[in-house]
Amino acid sequence: MEGDLSGFNIDTPRWDQRSFLGRLKHFLSITDPRTILQPEQELDWAKAMVEQSRMGVMPPGTQVEQLLYAKKLYDSAFHPDTGEKMNMIGRMSFQVPGGMIITGFMLHFYSFPVDTALRTFGSTDGTLQGLSDLSRFTQTVPAVIFWQWVNQSFNALVNYTNRNAASPTSVSPLHSHLNAPVVPCPQQRAPPLVCRWVPFAAVAAANCVNIPMMRQQELIQGISVKDKNQNEVGHSQRAAALGITQVVISRIAMAAPGMILLPVIMERLEKLDFMKKAKVLHVPLQVTLCGCFLLFMVPVACALFPQTCELPVSCLERELRDTVKAKVGESSPYVYFNKGL
Repeated sequence: MEGDLSGFNIDTPRWDQRSFLGRLKHFLSITDPRTILQPEQELDWAKAMVEQSRMGVMPPGTQVEQLLYAKKLYDSAFHPDTGEKMNMIGRMSFQVPGGMIITGFMLHFYSFPVDTALRTFGSTDGTLQGLSDLSRFTQTVPAVIFWQWVNQSFNALVNYTNRNAASPTSVSPLHSHLNAPVVPCPQQRAPPLVCRWVPFAAVAAANCVNIPMMRQQELIQGISVKDKNQNEVGHSQRAAALGITQVVISRIAMAAPGMILLPVIMERLEKLDFMKKAKVLHVPLQVTLCGCFLLFMVPVACALFPQTCELPVSCLERELRDTVKAKVGESSPYVYFNKGL
């Protein structure tokens, strides 16, 4: 329905970003996987509509629903700091299709060498017997390494795409994933379920390394902070540390349910007779279940903390604190910054 757009501010969030529920509704909208299917022309239209709305110049007959839809597409595809179109694979709306494939294959190949190989090809004392058994076992090792490499490459691109672009980045997405921890190969005598959880430990450790590495210049030089009127007042290392810590926690929380619960589910399903006969279904089933977990957890994890963080001026570095007080006085007790996603 067409409405009065005179007081409409397209940059005002539709939902209260101070509450978890409001942030969840916001991220359910902009992480919608269907937005990655939109053609480039549709995204360019959305950007044009958002920019025209900001200038107060709208085509006749523009409806509020059109502006809200344009803002949804804009937030899903364009960086909040630069306004530039983000790489499709690095967008949060690509986390479900991209993450479900990578995580599903990673869990499948990591579980096979210990669980399936020992139960199917192993002896009673839990060791592999014969050259053929050893060959089947070692054939999956390259697959484990490959999918871990794919996962770290994907995470590095996502980290780079969703960084705070107002601060310089010295590490390219092609190099940061090389600093990720080496994933340990499963031990033959480890319990099968424990081996299935190794990928999650590796992903969590990699996030703790990759994200700070990608954004190390923010920790060194500080992240851009602004007053309540969106005027930059300086750069803060403490704000950078807070933002990066929150991003690391969110990313680990995003992966946790799928990578912790799915191995338990698959461990039980694979004991069923029809699953033993239909081994071809194991991979697509794991991929599908990963997608179900991520469809829920991507917006939940993003909503754990506000994207635009606020930090009390009293918590800033002494020099910056004095600068802020000199510029804005006591009228702005907080500074604000984009922590990234």
